[in-house]
Amino acid sequence: MSLKTTAAPCALLLAAAFAVPAHAQTPPASQDVQTLDTVIVTGVRNPEDPPIVADARALLSRTPGSVAVVSAESYATRFAQGFSDSLRNVPGVLAQKRYGEESRLSIRGSGIAQGFHQRGVLFAQDGVPFADADGFSDFQGIDQLSARYIEVYKGANTLRFGGAQLGGAINMVTPTGRTATDDRVLQLEAGSFGFRRLHGAFAGEWGDWDAFVGVTALETDGYRRQSDQSQGRLTANVGRRFGEDREIRLIAQAADVQQSVPGPLTLTQALATPRIAPANNIINDNARDQTLKRLTLQTRWRFDDSTLFEGAIWGWEKSLYHPIFQVVDQESETRGAFARIDWTGTVGGMRADAFYGLSYRDGQIDALRYVNVGGFRGALTANGFQEADGLDVFAEGRLFVSDRLALVAGGSFGRAGRDYVDRRNALNNDGIDYEWFSPRLGLLWESEDGAQVFANVTRSVEPPAYGALVQAPLVGFTPIDIQDAWTAELGARGRRGAFAWDFTVYRSRIDGEILNFIVGPDIPAATFNADRTIHQGIEAGLDWRLPVELAGGSLLLRQTYAFSDFHFVDDARWGDNTLPVVPEHQYRAELTLRHPSGLFVTPSVEWRISDVWVDYANTLKAPSYALLGVNAGFKLGSGATVYLDARNLTDERYVGEFSAVTDARTASTSVFFPGEGRSAFVGVRLTY
Repeated sequence: MSLKTTAAPCALLLAAAFAVPAHAQTPPASQDVQTLDTVIVTGVRNPEDPPIVADARALLSRTPGSVAVVSAESYATRFAQGFSDSLRNVPGVLAQKRYGEESRLSIRGSGIAQGFHQRGVLFAQDGVPFADADGFSDFQGIDQLSARYIEVYKGANTLRFGGAQLGGAINMVTPTGRTATDDRVLQLEAGSFGFRRLHGAFAGEWGDWDAFVGVTALETDGYRRQSDQSQGRLTANVGRRFGEDREIRLIAQAADVQQSVPGPLTLTQALATPRIAPANNIINDNARDQTLKRLTLQTRWRFDDSTLFEGAIWGWEKSLYHPIFQVVDQESETRGAFARIDWTGTVGGMRADAFYGLSYRDGQIDALRYVNVGGFRGALTANGFQEADGLDVFAEGRLFVSDRLALVAGGSFGRAGRDYVDRRNALNNDGIDYEWFSPRLGLLWESEDGAQVFANVTRSVEPPAYGALVQAPLVGFTPIDIQDAWTAELGARGRRGAFAWDFTVYRSRIDGEILNFIVGPDIPAATFNADRTIHQGIEAGLDWRLPVELAGGSLLLRQTYAFSDFHFVDDARWGDNTLPVVPEHQYRAELTLRHPSGLFVTPSVEWRISDVWVDYANTLKAPSYALLGVNAGFKLGSGATVYLDARNLTDERYVGEFSAVTDARTASTSVFFPGEGRSAFVGVRLTY
């Protein structure tokens, strides 16, 4: 693999590594520095919340905003193929399956216009971006079975990674030889639609060295025609420790993904004949096949009791063969550097802590297109070269003006560049740079029992990706501006007795939201900036350990609810219409029975309470639905678990995901992805 690095990111990494805040008073090593030890909880301590995950929650609890941690244990013994499964119980996260691992991933309405793959959320692994340099990403390269836990920073709470996206960040943390759930894992699964998956993992430590290796192979025929897939993924993490909180680590990942693309249907087709695929998708053998190779060199190095450095240099290569309306054939390279200093001490005699750092990335894509001849390349139709780069310099500090109240302030400076060369038509060559500053102010109060109340006001910014800038038949770049938003957020989280809660209310005022609609006959763009929009809502999670004992067992009721009010504001064409795609009300609940014998049973319900608008004109809705499921299993001693995951028990015909259209009365409405019918998956997980 050819991984290119540049002198600039390496120099920045080293500069950040040896920087210390000149204004702060650092206590001597002998002084016992107090820090908040609150744990953000969505449930009381249980097998799904081991110490390593609790530590991650404690770190996230320093954020005066809505955050969450999802442990690998929470989905280890249930069918989990994508974010629609692993993030199902995170309030406010819309992770809706399209097919296979392709999902809509939206937080607080991010990426509403994105009918495929993902934008609007910073997608990272081990703290570094898992995306093209322009921010565009998909899901197929990630192996969730080889993640130790998943961090979710909702909304404008991504400053720790330098991000400024409206939707926030999702960071998958790779296990090490010391943090893996088990030393050896063998997991076999099979089920409906010809699904078969084998996962194996090994973890160990030898003195100062440790290693983790995870391998996953998957095959499935898919629920719909033209939705078969096969995948192979490898994750390896090797590290050496040089004392407490001092280590260097090399993480290698590889993936080979062959994914057929079934395509969208009309609403009538999706509800009446959900397993079909459009004829063109079959004739053209639509697919998204890719190979991926990625290397990350990381370090975590404590200079003293008050100063901790974390940094990485990384690079990856991707080959994409994507027959759709034409054959998209791309070769891409992306690399970058990340550095962050965490400091704890006092300022003016008051407790304080801070972090500051930078994130740099750049990449190139050779973008070719051909006539699609039954899934094979025909005549060349497009030949472009895309370059993108980005830099975020960020900092945030907390000052405890009392034992319980902290003032929080921070911000990030961002820069993004886009350069495009059309090798067939030089008139389309273009380039543009974007710059911005995103400030942040907040409050964080903690009670004696650890409950927290927080508030913040933050600016979020999203520059357009190439998919928005390069839109035929327009010459050069389409005049798309950055998406700019101010978000106010107020929330509370904590645990008391049998209850644990997580509640947030937010309001985002967005200028130039990047949406997909025709703005006028003189600008026939599919993607453009809206004028002003509002995203506001409520995210709520409540866990209740019921005071009921069933033959020595326990009952835990977990509930999540999201209210989303997203609409235009005095738009010249749409007035105050509701924005499509995201449901206004979404509710999920599950009741888990755990028995000392090893038996566990979890019935669940997913309820989309009201119909959802499909178009900006507000003339067509996708119907509401309710899905019932059950996850059950039995632990055979300490090293084996047999489990069943049954879904859509009533065989409901429903549409969970679709793309937005301008006006359903005049536009094509073949935009719906039917939900999967009744299904069941069984698995055996062996650990030793």
